[in-house]
Amino acid sequence: MKLTIIETGLVPEAIRGGFEDYPAMFRHMMSRVGTYGFDTVSVVKGEALPAPGPLEAVMITGSPAGVYDSEPWISPLMDFIRQAASENVPMVGICFGHQILAEALGGKVVKSDKGWGVGRHTYDVVACPAFLEEACPAEISAAVSHQDQVVQLPPGASVIAASDFTPYAGLYYPEAPALSFQCHPEFNDAYSAALYAARRHRLGDEMTDGALESLEIEGDHDRLARWIAAFLSAHRRVR
Repeated sequence: MKLTIIETGLVPEAIRGGFEDYPAMFRHMMSRVGTYGFDTVSVVKGEALPAPGPLEAVMITGSPAGVYDSEPWISPLMDFIRQAASENVPMVGICFGHQILAEALGGKVVKSDKGWGVGRHTYDVVACPAFLEEACPAEISAAVSHQDQVVQLPPGASVIAASDFTPYAGLYYPEAPALSFQCHPEFNDAYSAALYAARRHRLGDEMTDGALESLEIEGDHDRLARWIAAFLSAHRRVR
């Protein structure tokens, strides 16, 4: 299966020299759990979106942008998502990708009055999707970095992971089909730590130090990668 990665954001300039870009993080994550081909379309660098119909599957990265921003690529990406859903192209969204899938498919995303979500967050697994062959744990933990949140559930979406801070942390759209997470399973701990440290001036010392300390909690990043792989396998298009 070939995964078309839509790059919607760049690693912050302050740490860009020490880490690969987000599409590379996605490639590493998925290569640990399966054999895939990859294409990248960087809308944040001005590349045009392809027609979704011929694509095998789509993954949408994180971004510092909000779905409500005026970036010129946001509206076309929403149109692309709706067209892909109408043609049953499997889609996976992470962080901003999670948010723009929800917004494009009828939900609502806002800058949350709860403020920053950073560090390792733990979510309750509230539903175990039918495409999974492994048993679901009661909880999953993963790195996060976001201010925006989905606040209205899109039609046809079901919640699979939730917390008090993020009630719509994981969404599954059986009909679209799509799977999305607010967290970042593609981040390794070194990158998460560098990202939080680089944002200390915005987060403040207490929040930054708490985020860094929380990385001692074991993450479920590989488990979430397996869930994504299982979703892609279950919804593979028959041509």
